[in-house]
This record gives sequence, structure tokens and C-alpha cells, in this order.
Amino acid sequence: MDVLTPDQRKKNMQHIKSKDTKIEVLLRKALRQKGFGYRKNYKGLPGKPDVVLTKYKIAIFCDSEFFHGKDWEVLKPRLEKGKNSEFWIKKISGNRERDDEVNKKLLFMGWTVIRFWGNDIMKNTDECIKVIEEVIFDMKLDECED
Repeated sequence: MDVLTPDQRKKNMQHIKSKDTKIEVLLRKALRQKGFGYRKNYKGLPGKPDVVLTKYKIAIFCDSEFFHGKDWEVLKPRLEKGKNSEFWIKKISGNRERDDEVNKKLLFMGWTVIRFWGNDIMKNTDECIKVIEEVIFDMKLDECED
């Protein structure tokens, strides 16, 4: 059950951004503090990753839990009980399918894909940076072995 009125919900939805969200800005700030250069919303790659480390061919996506369907098996039944359920289920299912396709395309192109949930970025930014650093470390190890 929605706790907001339809007008309040509409106003909230109109203010959701696709670029420079709080989670993206927070992650980029942490990357910059660690000395990483990056490109943002890189149009040259499928899915326009939120952050791209071109030097390492790493594409990073900052996904919101709702729109990208975190815990889909829990979220979907909740949506089925709510208003406009058909629309939301179709939209989020489509987002999830598109995310999978984008991941496959990027992997096929030789890119490493990292996806973080918004709450993980907000609550554990340092852990997210560690994940990125570990991926880079592993890449460098692979180069040394070749």
C-alpha cells in the first residue's frame, strides 16, 4: 500500500534523475580521492555505464534497488498487490533483462562489469572501492602472468 497520495507520488517520480544521482556522486568522489581517473555516463559503451575506468576497461553501474529489482522474488509479489502493478512489473522486468543484455555485450567486448546497489554505495562506500581495487589488482596480476 502506497503511503503517498497520487500527486505526491507523481512529484517524487518526476524528481528521479538518471545522471549524477547521490549514489553515483558518492562513488565518484571516493574514486577521485583514491586517485582514479574516470569517465561518467560513457556513451561509447552499451548501457552508458555510470562510471568507466577506461585504463582498466571497467564499466561500473550504480543501480537503485527499486528500479533494477533487487530481491525480485520479494519485490514482485509486493508490486502485484499495489497500484499500477502491471506497469511496474513490466518496467522493472525490462530493466533487469536490459541489465543482463548490457552485461553480456560489455563482457563480449572485453570489459569488466561491476554493479553496485545504491544502499551498498551509501552505507559501505569503502567496501565498494575495495571491490574495484581488487578487480584492478587481479587484472594486473593476470598481466604479469602473461
